[in-house]
Amino acid sequence: MALVLSSGGARGLAHIGAIEELEANGYRIGSIAGCSMGALIGGVYAAGKLERFREWMKTVDRKKMLELTDFSLSLNHLVKGKRIIEAIMEFVPDVAIEDLPIPYCAVATDLIAGKEVVFNKGSLFEAIRASISLPSFYEPVQRDGMILIDGGVLNPIPLNRVRRMAGDILVGVDVSGHDYKSQWEEERRLTERQRNDRSLKARILEKLIPDNLEFNHYTLLSRTSSLMIRQNSILMTKLMKPDMLVDIQMSRYGGFDYDKSEKIIAIGRQRTRQAINRYLTTTTRPTAAQ
Repeated sequence: MALVLSSGGARGLAHIGAIEELEANGYRIGSIAGCSMGALIGGVYAAGKLERFREWMKTVDRKKMLELTDFSLSLNHLVKGKRIIEAIMEFVPDVAIEDLPIPYCAVATDLIAGKEVVFNKGSLFEAIRASISLPSFYEPVQRDGMILIDGGVLNPIPLNRVRRMAGDILVGVDVSGHDYKSQWEEERRLTERQRNDRSLKARILEKLIPDNLEFNHYTLLSRTSSLMIRQNSILMTKLMKPDMLVDIQMSRYGGFDYDKSEKIIAIGRQRTRQAINRYLTTTTRPTAAQ
């Protein structure tokens, strides 16, 4: 099979569960492509270190996340992004993409030319670092006259970039969507409970914190960006028509919930199991070793 993993921040940890479930059902991944978090998970898998990465993620709590965040005083980004890459390289050595045991590629976006950049050779971690460069958050990667940012800006699920052999089925795992309606309703219920809380602490907070705090400049820009990325992913799936699509929308977990790795991975396995069952009921093609 040819596997494609989408962008999605911490939600992309569901890709680990998806891969595990696919392999548990006898599918063989012959090639892989990814964007942003999908590029990271896909690259670690192609290097044969996915299990080690999962074990490392179990150690990531809020304190460790802060330790891995190398803040910057730059005007165009908040975080340099070197610490996280260096931490992963401690158990996933950098290799040339062309030397990986399975074909792999990652996509990034050239901010200058406004075009997609595909990494299918050269340094694995340079490709990953470029692909995860979330605009305004991580420092962009400068390479060969390009300024490279997150590939999800243009192609959040690069179904058109993965290498395919004769007989391969095309499988896409898309975590770029977010169930904002359910999240919004949950936030409204929480706000209502807080308003009904007449404790001294609640009354003080009610005076200090304005209504609709969840609707601010940050959430407006974040959700607008997410909606645009989601729309691009939907258009790509309609264009490329993967044989199996694992569409994972979450309401509880966001793009920075890296300390919830096991719960997010479990969601990935569950949704992939459902997608496999749907696929098996609608096709008579072989189910494994593809």
